[in-house]
Amino acid sequence: MSDEITVDRPVVLVGLMGAGKSCIGRRLAQRLRLPFVDADREIEQAAGCSIPEIFARHGEQAFRDGERRVILRLLESPPFVLATGGGAFMDPRTRAAVHEKAISIWLRADLDLLVRRTGRRGDRPLLQVDDPRAKLAELMEMRHPFYAEADLTVDSQDGPPDLTLERVLAALAAYQPPALAKDAAAGAERRAASS
Repeated sequence: MSDEITVDRPVVLVGLMGAGKSCIGRRLAQRLRLPFVDADREIEQAAGCSIPEIFARHGEQAFRDGERRVILRLLESPPFVLATGGGAFMDPRTRAAVHEKAISIWLRADLDLLVRRTGRRGDRPLLQVDDPRAKLAELMEMRHPFYAEADLTVDSQDGPPDLTLERVLAALAAYQPPALAKDAAAGAERRAASS
């Protein structure tokens, strides 16, 4: 199926930590024969330190400002697959730029899956709390309405990553950008009116 899919802009994966953005993003880039970029790695490279260090030294707002600058710069590139951090899509300027210049895909996962996946790593600054499950539930409540603004939504489920990858590829294959969908509808109306 991926041989039939061509994208003319970056593909941006959004969603909570643990949803599989980096894992699926790498596989998606490989299948689409596009470069893969992890926004968190780019931010660390630009800052010269790790994300936990940025949070500790400068706070979350400084991290978010740097994150926005890095993503806006990346979106000027030819098509590639971008895995964003969980909070990136909350920023209105980042969200607007993604809407304008990319195809966004929300990898949606349930709370139990996110808790299991994020529990495997101890380097997530927002989860350095007494009750990571409650924090993830709070983040879901706050962020899901913003993630829902993505162009596509694909459920990330437990199991082999290729199952989620196939759902992402199917969603991309069926996707019609809003402008193209309007043009197609207008063309159908013109054809119907002239017959």
